[in-house]
Amino acid sequence: MAPATQNLAPPQAAWIGSEHPFDLREAYIGFRRAFDLASAPAAAELWVTADSRYRVWVNGQFVARGPARCYPHAQAVDRLDVAALLRPGANVIAAQVYSPGYSHFAYVHRAAAGLLAWLVADGELELATGPGWRARRDRSFAELVPRVSIYGSGVEERDLALEDGWRAPGYDDAGWAAARVVSPAAGGLWAGLRPRALPLLAERAAPMALLSARQGTYPAALAADAHAALRAGWAQAAPRAAAPDAEGWYGADLAGGQAAYWLFDLGRGYAGQGWVEVRGADGGELLSVSYIDKLAGEANRRGAEGAERVEDKNLSALRASAVNTTVDPVISDPATYCRVRLTDRFRLRAGDQLAESFSLRGGRLLLFQLAGAGARVRLRFHARVSEYPLGDTRALPAADPQLARVARLCEDTLRACLSDGFVDCTWRESSQWLGDALPQALVMAALTDDARPLRRAIELAAEGAYPDGVLPSILPGEVHAYAVVDYNFMWVELLRLYQRLTGDRALVAAMWPALAAMLGRFHQDAGADGLLVSPPGRRLFLDWAPLSRGEPSAVYNLHYLLALRTAVALAEEVEPPRRQERQAVERDHDLGDLGGLAVQSAAAWRARADALAAAVRAAFWDGERWHDDPARTTCSQLAAALAILSGAAAPGEAPALLDAIAARSLDGRDEPAPGRMVLASPFMHHYLFEALRAGGRDAAVVEIIRLRWGRWADAGYPTTWENWSVDFPDGSQCHAFSAHPRYHLYEIARARGGL
Repeated sequence: MAPATQNLAPPQAAWIGSEHPFDLREAYIGFRRAFDLASAPAAAELWVTADSRYRVWVNGQFVARGPARCYPHAQAVDRLDVAALLRPGANVIAAQVYSPGYSHFAYVHRAAAGLLAWLVADGELELATGPGWRARRDRSFAELVPRVSIYGSGVEERDLALEDGWRAPGYDDAGWAAARVVSPAAGGLWAGLRPRALPLLAERAAPMALLSARQGTYPAALAADAHAALRAGWAQAAPRAAAPDAEGWYGADLAGGQAAYWLFDLGRGYAGQGWVEVRGADGGELLSVSYIDKLAGEANRRGAEGAERVEDKNLSALRASAVNTTVDPVISDPATYCRVRLTDRFRLRAGDQLAESFSLRGGRLLLFQLAGAGARVRLRFHARVSEYPLGDTRALPAADPQLARVARLCEDTLRACLSDGFVDCTWRESSQWLGDALPQALVMAALTDDARPLRRAIELAAEGAYPDGVLPSILPGEVHAYAVVDYNFMWVELLRLYQRLTGDRALVAAMWPALAAMLGRFHQDAGADGLLVSPPGRRLFLDWAPLSRGEPSAVYNLHYLLALRTAVALAEEVEPPRRQERQAVERDHDLGDLGGLAVQSAAAWRARADALAAAVRAAFWDGERWHDDPARTTCSQLAAALAILSGAAAPGEAPALLDAIAARSLDGRDEPAPGRMVLASPFMHHYLFEALRAGGRDAAVVEIIRLRWGRWADAGYPTTWENWSVDFPDGSQCHAFSAHPRYHLYEIARARGGL
C-alpha cells in the first residue's frame, strides 16, 4: 500500500476554505488565484485535492474534477498536466469545491471543507494555496435542498441569474474575501496525503436518441420540489411531435402554466450529466434534468421483440418507433426503498446561457423538463459521460453469436460501472461496495492486466476498518446501518486474487495485520456449537434470493469457512519454500517477517477451519441437502456451492450437489417454490460457477449463461441486471456484480481454445 506522506505537499501549501468556517452544508465555494509567468513553461503540474469534491479551470479552460474516493486521513491528491494551458503574462486558476455537510456512500465528511493545491512549473514551485487566494461561496446554488438519498449528496437547485462567470480569466475578484487557512497541508483531518492511485477519468460528449416528447400543465402546487413536479408533470402530459433543426436546436412554445418534456436514451448506463444550451430565455423559466435507469414494461416488450430479432438488428431501430408514443420512464420515487430523487433544476436568467450542474449523476435515460409562463426558448440538449480509460482489452474468442452478445453485455456493464474504483450501479448509487468488487475485479482481469481498481478496493477497506477489525461495506463510507459482514470474507478473496495476478508481496504484507484482525474478530462470535452468529446491527450477507436469514446461518458460516481456507492458501503462496529465498524477498520488499507470520497464521487458520467444517456439517447437512438454517427452512444453491468450495462437503458428495445446482439454474423458473432449491441471485451465481467449474462442469456453466444471461442479450438489453426481475421501482438494469459471466466465459474459452 502506498504510504500516506507528510511531505507530498510543499510547506508553503495549506488547506483553504471560505471566510466563514460554517460554510459546510450544501456549500459550493469558488477559489481564484491570479499570477504572472515570465514565459510559458515547458512542463507544469497542478497538484490538487479537496474535501469533498472539486472542479478546476486554468485560464478559463476546464481541466478535471476529483479527487478520487478516499478517506480524509489518507487524502488522494490529483496530479494534472497543465503546461499547454499556461501562457506568458497573466494567468488564473479557478476551482470550485462542494461540501455536502454530511457523509454518504462515496465520501466521508468530517465537518470541514477545503481546497489544497500547488503548481510546479519547470521544476519550481510557482504558487500554493494560502491566504493569497480569493474565496467566495457561490450563491447561485441553493443551500436548502433535499438529499438524493443516503447514497449521495444533495440535489442541485441553481439560480442562473446569480451566475457571474467567475471562472473566466478577466473576471474581477476584488470583492471576494481572502481565503481562510483551514489546516496545514498534511495535518488535522488530512494527516496523510498520497498521490491518486487510479488514472484520471476521461470525459466526453455522448450521443443520445430522442425517445419521446410530451407537453402538459405544469403542476405548480409541487413547484417547491423539482423531482415531484417532474414526476407528476410527466405523468399527466400528452405526447407531442418534437424534432430538432439542422443544428440540433429544439423549440419550446409554451402557454402560461405549461411544461414541455424531452426523454433521451444514451443506449446504456453511464456516469455523467445532462446539460443544456439555452437561447432566448425570458428569465425565470425552470429547466430540470432527471436521471433514469429503465422504462416501465420494457422487459415484456423486449422479450417479444428479442424473440423476433435478426442477428445484426440493433436497438436504435426498435427505439425509433417509440418517439412521440407512450414510452414511460421509471422515474425514481422517494417513497420507495432507496428514496432516490435524481433531479437537478435551474432557474434561467434572461438571454443565452448554459445550464450545467456541478455533480455527475448516472443512468441510461435523461429526462428534461422546461416550464415557464409564455416561454419561447430554444434548447440544445447534451450528455457528458465520464469513463475509466480502460484502453485495449483482451477479446473473448467466441464464435457462438449468442455468447458473443453476452460477452458484450457484460463488458459494457463493467465499463459503465468502472469509475474512480468499482461502482455497482451508475444510476441509483454509484457506490463502491466491498463485496461487489470481487466479480468486477474478475471481469476486469479477463479484459486487461490493469489491477489498480482491485488494489484500491483492498486498500480502502483496510483504511476504513472499524476498531474491532470489521471492514466497511462501502468504500469509503461510514454506513454503520449497512454493514454487510460477509463482504469481509470476500475481501480475503480479493487479496488472494491480487496476489495471484500481480505477485505483489509488499501489499500482502501491508494488509496482513488487517487480515489477521478481521478473521480473529469473527472467530470471537463462535458459540458453544462452534458456529458464528452475526454481530447485532450487521447484515449476514447481501443477496436478493429468498433464502432463510435465520441464525446460525449456513451461508454466513460457510463463507467464513471459505475465507479461512482462502487465507491459508494465501499464506502458503506468500511463504517462499526456502528460508534463504524468503529472507531475500523480505529484504528486497521491506516485508518484515511476512514469511514467519504466514506460517504461524496458516496453522491457526487451518485448525479453525477444520473445526468449523465439522460444526457446519453437523448443523446444516442432512446427508442429501445443505440447509440454510438449523430449522431447515430453506435449502439454497448458494449454501451448496459454498459447501463445495470451502471443503465442508466431502468429495464424494459434490457430484450430486453439482447436479442439483445446475438443474435448478437450468429449469428456467425464477420464482421460489416449496421443495425446490432457492435460486441464487445473478450476483451469487459467481460462486455457483466457481463450484461447477471446479467440478469439471464447464458445459453446465455455459448453458446456464446461455439461458439466464442470454435472454437479456437476445432481448437487446445493453447491460446486466441486479436481479432476475427488476420490476420493483428501485431495481436497476445496470449492475456490474452481474457481469461475471465474461470472466467465466473467458476462462472456459482459454481452456477449450474458444467458444
